[in-house]
Amino acid sequence: MPPKPSSKPRADPADAVFFDTYSMLFRAFHALPPLSTSRGEPTSGLYGFCSLFLRVMREHRPRALAFALDAPARTFRAERDATYKAGRPRTPTPLAEQLERLPALLAAFEAPCFCVPGFEADDVLATLAARLERSGRRGLVVSGDRDLLQLVTAQTSVLFIGARGQAPVLFDEAAVVARFGVTPAELPSYAALVGDSSDNLPGVPGVGPQTAAKLVRAHGSVKALVAALDRITPPKLREALGRHAERALLNEELATLRRDVPLDDGPLAAPLTASSAARLGGLFEALEFKSLVPRLEAVVARSAGQSGAP
Repeated sequence: MPPKPSSKPRADPADAVFFDTYSMLFRAFHALPPLSTSRGEPTSGLYGFCSLFLRVMREHRPRALAFALDAPARTFRAERDATYKAGRPRTPTPLAEQLERLPALLAAFEAPCFCVPGFEADDVLATLAARLERSGRRGLVVSGDRDLLQLVTAQTSVLFIGARGQAPVLFDEAAVVARFGVTPAELPSYAALVGDSSDNLPGVPGVGPQTAAKLVRAHGSVKALVAALDRITPPKLREALGRHAERALLNEELATLRRDVPLDDGPLAAPLTASSAARLGGLFEALEFKSLVPRLEAVVARSAGQSGAP
């Protein structure tokens, strides 16, 4: 039997955990029923975000943390393809109101927050993970975006936030291969063939997950596959790939995360401190997250013995 993704943490804690901020907040908002303070301020997304944060810190015990966010600017992918992520629904008003609280919440963590115009948070996370690896350290990326699974290596794991009611799943290299039939590095090519509705990337008609995995394993990339079209069988598949080769090549380019995003100088991550815990505790009280306060205190007490920002 192939190995299955695990919800359990590794025995040794990561040197840093990188949070995909908006992905976590949006997932939490849609997963939880509407919540609000006694003043009527909506809080479900913020509550779910903080609850997940504390769970990750408690179960995976990272030594330091950082956050990545999408910049409110057009990305290089949108410049490359005007249809990229087109048609996404507008942010619901209750969630938009919670986004106004987000800067104060992130500031309370007293950890680096990376947001680079022209790039997506995914690219920022890819760059952070790559830099951490080059320093010989291990990282954990937390996201509900499957695009991030291409970052998985021997040094980097991804904690994938599933659908409502499902526990987060920890992906290592073996788990990615077991789930998709290709290596993490091959996932952009796989997605280029099957398509990705969340990013509005149309796949090649007639190419499903099993066929895509077989083609990627045999050729390694869409570019190599297109170069070998005359050897593809059956003819119907070869014709479909030929007709949609240009789109598939563009999909592969758009699906591949950048690892060279220009980031500010300074530490990649910082530990959770008593100072940040005090600020977070104050916000939790203001937002009436009373059940999270003792969880925060427990996490800070456990983190007190860990040190060393990457």
